[in-house]
Amino acid sequence: MSGDFFDTNVLLHLLSEDAEKADRAERVVRGGGRISVQVLNEAASVMRRRLRMSRRETREFLTLIRSLLDVAPVTLDTHDLGLEFAERYGLSIYDSMIAAAAALSGSARLWSQDMQHGIRIGERLRVENPFR
Repeated sequence: MSGDFFDTNVLLHLLSEDAEKADRAERVVRGGGRISVQVLNEAASVMRRRLRMSRRETREFLTLIRSLLDVAPVTLDTHDLGLEFAERYGLSIYDSMIAAAAALSGSARLWSQDMQHGIRIGERLRVENPFR
C-alpha cells in the first residue's frame, strides 16, 4: 500500500466537471493510499448538501472509494495529535485532524488542495497539492 493519504477535496475532484482536475485526482487515487473516516464523512456532507447527490449516489461513490483506499479510524490519539498540529502549524481543526490521521497511519505524503503545498507536518509527513 502506498504511503499516500488523501484530503477530502482531492476525492471530491473525482466528481468535478473540470476534466483536467478530475483526471489528475484519478491518477493520484489510483496509486492507492489511505483516508480517514473523517474524510468519508466530509465527502458525504458535501455530496449531499452542495452537490445535491442522492443518498444512493453518495453511498455508491463512497463504497467505491472504500474499495480503492484503506480507511484509518479516528481515535483519541488522532484527536490529541490533531490539536497539537493545529497549534504548532496553524492548521484548521479539520485539516489538523486529517494530518494527524495521516501521520498516525505512517503516511509520508498528504494530498491536499487546501493545505500549504510543501509544508512538513510532524516527523515525516509532507503536504502536496496534486493540482499545482
